Amino acid sequence: MVSLMALSMFGASAQQKIGYINTDELISVMPEAEKADAELKEYQASLSQQGQDLMKELGDKDSLFVRDSAKLSPSMREIKKNELIALYQRVQNWNQQAQEMYQQEAQKKIAPLRQKAMDAIKAVAEEKKYTYILDNSSVIVGPPGDDVLPLVKAKLGVKETPAPAGMNKK
Repeated sequence: MVSLMALSMFGASAQQKIGYINTDELISVMPEAEKADAELKEYQASLSQQGQDLMKELGDKDSLFVRDSAKLSPSMREIKKNELIALYQRVQNWNQQAQEMYQQEAQKKIAPLRQKAMDAIKAVAEEKKYTYILDNSSVIVGPPGDDVLPLVKAKLGVKETPAPAGMNKK
């Protein structure tokens, strides 16, 4: 009985077809990735410019305060000082805020690419009868399987790029 169960389990596992893919590599070669990357670089430059503008505003207001503080009434000096402190705090928080804004924008840009890649991977798995397709960037040890990246690239219409000369020679 035990040998019959072991034999049936072996038979079931022998029919499994396993493939591996690097989804990050796949997404990076998709035509839409170049556009998303360019848009993200532009967004990052915009955030950087906003940070520089804040720094300039702080420097200008600080210089004015130093220059004019003796002429101001005590209450006006306190108001201007509090404005400077608030602006200084905005500048201090800007880097973290900008990083969070960039991450959110990156997620918005990458999510459709990741979904398109996953849809293509699932379609290839179904067409080629793969039981499992694992992301090879997170598998350290696994059973033998096929690299399905070329199949998914073909499904997405991404052309294979030839290896640089001398890379295939040993």
